[in-house]
Order: sequence, then C-alpha cells, then structure tokens
Amino acid sequence: MMKVEYINPFIKATTEVFKTMLNMEITTGKPYIKASPFVADSLMIIVGITGEIRGQASLSMSAELAKDIASTMMMGMPVEELDELSKSALSELANMIMGNSATLLFNAGVNIDITPPTLMMGDNMQVSAGSMRTVCVPLISELGEVMLDVSVKE
Repeated sequence: MMKVEYINPFIKATTEVFKTMLNMEITTGKPYIKASPFVADSLMIIVGITGEIRGQASLSMSAELAKDIASTMMMGMPVEELDELSKSALSELANMIMGNSATLLFNAGVNIDITPPTLMMGDNMQVSAGSMRTVCVPLISELGEVMLDVSVKE
C-alpha cells in the first residue's frame, strides 16, 4: 500500500512550482489508483525515483496545454509546436517539481534521488508501472488538467 506521506510532497511541490514559475493556481482533484497499464495523455514527463522509496513520478498533459505552459515558461514567447526548446522548458519544470518533492520528502525523513526527466510524446501511450500501484492526482488549472502519477514502493 502506498503511503499518503509519499504522495503529498509531489502534490505540494507541483502546486508551488506552478504558482511561482507559471503564476498559475492549481486545484487538486480526487486522487485515485490507476490500473496498469494505463493510457497517458499526448505528452508525458517521467522522473525516476531511487533511494528509500523507488519508482517513478510523471506529469502528463495534452499537447495544447504543454504548449501553453512552455510559452509561459519562455516569457510568453508563442509556441506553435513542441520543439526542442519548449520540450527543454517542460523538462526543466518537471525537474524543479521533482527536486522540490525530493527536498520535502528529505525533510520528512525519506531520502530519495531523482533521475533526469524523460519527455515522451505520442497518442495512446501505454504506461506500465510493473507491480507498483500508481496513484493519479488530477491537477486542474485555468488552462487545463495535468495528471500527476506517482508509482513508488519502499
């Protein structure tokens, strides 16, 4: 069973980073368990977690929302398509969120390391977390919904 103490730092970090980096308020939807494999939205950024807990955390969103977020991160520069620059901005956002999550977990006595983010794009991507349970937290912003998926085991 995944402990709520492992999920909350990811929610808190995502909410804070969206507020400071994107000036965007996030409302948290009701968390639920996703069956494995699950289908991801058209853009997904995955970060591996190692240390006292192991697994992965990911953010998935529509390509349209990803363009809006990338544009905001790049000081309002229009983003017509997700090129290397905009993908780099999105990966950096995920990196900040996961780094902050790691700090929050460390402060709570759980020591983890994170891998560099992997960004994937495509339609109907199948994601399998193996034997781990995946907790999905819908994060609702004025621009759309980001799915925060956390799959960890001790």
